[in-house]
Amino acid sequence: MQTTNPVRFILTAVLVLGFSAAAFGQATRTWVSGVGDDANPCSRTAPCKTFAGAISKTANGGEISVLDPGGFGAVTITKSITINGTGTLAGILAALTNGVIVNATVNDTIILRDISINGALNGLNGIRFLAGKTLMVDHCWIYGFTTHGLDVAVAGNSNVKVINTVFENLTQDGIHMNSTGGQVNAMINNTELMNCGSDGIEAVNNVRAAVANSRVFLDGNGIRTTGTNSLFNLDDLFISQVGTALQASATSAIRISDSIIAQNSIGISLNGGAIESFQGNSLIGNTTPGTFSATTNKQ
Repeated sequence: MQTTNPVRFILTAVLVLGFSAAAFGQATRTWVSGVGDDANPCSRTAPCKTFAGAISKTANGGEISVLDPGGFGAVTITKSITINGTGTLAGILAALTNGVIVNATVNDTIILRDISINGALNGLNGIRFLAGKTLMVDHCWIYGFTTHGLDVAVAGNSNVKVINTVFENLTQDGIHMNSTGGQVNAMINNTELMNCGSDGIEAVNNVRAAVANSRVFLDGNGIRTTGTNSLFNLDDLFISQVGTALQASATSAIRISDSIIAQNSIGISLNGGAIESFQGNSLIGNTTPGTFSATTNKQ
């Protein structure tokens, strides 16, 4: 039977409207509020309650913004997105779990900005980066976890950028990095790592990292490579009151300039790797100073 024109028009309109709802159901910018509701559309006038509630309503490459102070819950990220807490208290309280899990695709960029991530002394990791192209952690405070502040555990090539961030009161590492099948490229700048039970920063395998303008203080150890094929380039650091300030394992190297290594149990430890001094380093007040594997003047 042939469909009449009016019926055909109604069916076509329903299909178009349905397609439009599916295509435009996610917004480029969404909002969360301490008094929001995840049943809302996450608009500015009807915000969501949690990051997890907002992320499903945010388009790939979009941004979740925080309207007012609140605790917005742990979240798993599987696409390009920015979570932005600038201008207010954007908190994640992650008792007995991970604060943020990033498990995205090889083309995805994730930005976490101005977020306080609190493990309540029994959370697992502040941030777990399992997959993705780039993770940026900007102006965050990560503390109170039983494992790592930032755990980079990728299987391929990934980029990490940490700036203006504090890692504090962690049972294991402040920043822990490992790639099992590619390379982690990391830039860490103006960052503080304090009271981390194991290491301030640890590179296991296949890490290339530049660390500058940062402080490592009262940690189990300072900056170490513990596996193979890693390289640190360090500049303008203060490392003090830790176990071993710098340690390089086999097939790995650390290069350092314009830094202070003071009042540690061990200053320099060559554990099969190389630690090279370039210029302006002060190695002072360490119980066992150790020696650089090479000293090179500025060219």
